[in-house]
Amino acid sequence: MWPLLREKLLDVFKAVTPLVGIVICLQLTIVRAPLDAFVQFLTGSALAAAGMLLLFIGIDLGILPMGRFIGAELPKKGSFILIIAVAFLLGFATTIAEPDVLVLSGQVDSVSQGAISGHIVLYTIAFGVAVFTAIAMGRIVTGWPIRWLLAALYAIAIALCIIAPAQFVPLAFDAGSVTTGVLSAPIIIAVAIGLSSVLAGRSAASDGFGLLGIASVGPVIILLLAGALL
Repeated sequence: MWPLLREKLLDVFKAVTPLVGIVICLQLTIVRAPLDAFVQFLTGSALAAAGMLLLFIGIDLGILPMGRFIGAELPKKGSFILIIAVAFLLGFATTIAEPDVLVLSGQVDSVSQGAISGHIVLYTIAFGVAVFTAIAMGRIVTGWPIRWLLAALYAIAIALCIIAPAQFVPLAFDAGSVTTGVLSAPIIIAVAIGLSSVLAGRSAASDGFGLLGIASVGPVIILLLAGALL
């Protein structure tokens, strides 16, 4: 436990220190924000660092091992539909809890002054990730080449950019980028590695990765499609 704690503490320190250092330099030279705002930033940074430390330890201790176990057990049930259903549910559940997605949906609601509901954006993104996570898991089982699937999906996304309203395009691609966060990414990758590790003739290295590329294009396509149809 202690070696893991030291390792994650160092990771958090490396992640937080550059941001805090830059803000301190700006505060001393250019910005000069009120003292209470600066102290509030330092306090928030400390709380964020503590939260990141607990999150990283929790992921390594429980989420990753359980994800690999689930992925390894699913093929033993002999049901392709079960694999797809579990992939859909995991993709949806992890996305609605993803901090980056929650921040984006909240910002959309705030900037649009409620014209675009943050809850609708949140659940639309989650649905897109869930559908395409299921497709990605199905690809592992069927052995379909990932390069052709990625090429087809991103070609669809590019085509939708042409016909969707201009204001939906940046939102759609930001929605795709925030889905690969600290919660959804390790869970999806762990399940995929566990799944590919027990399938005959498959490599966990080649089949266990690439899911995030497929899953993250899901919200892009769903939001662009919604914009084109509205």
